[in-house]
Amino acid sequence: MGIFDKFKSQARNKGKQGSDTAEERINERTGGKYEDQVDSGQQRVEGSLGMDRDRDRPEQQ
Repeated sequence: MGIFDKFKSQARNKGKQGSDTAEERINERTGGKYEDQVDSGQQRVEGSLGMDRDRDRPEQQ
C-alpha cells in the first residue's frame, strides 16, 4: 500500500466518522422523528462520495 493510499483510507475513515456524528446529532435534535430520511440522505451522500456503508441494502440490478 502506497503512502497516498494510506492517506486516502484515513480521509475516508474521518469522513465516515463525521457523517455518523452528524447523523447522530440530527437524530438527537429531532427526537428521531426523521431518522429514516436522515439515514437515507446520509447513504446517498456517502455513496456519491465513494464511502460505501457496511449496511444491509438490497442489491441493485
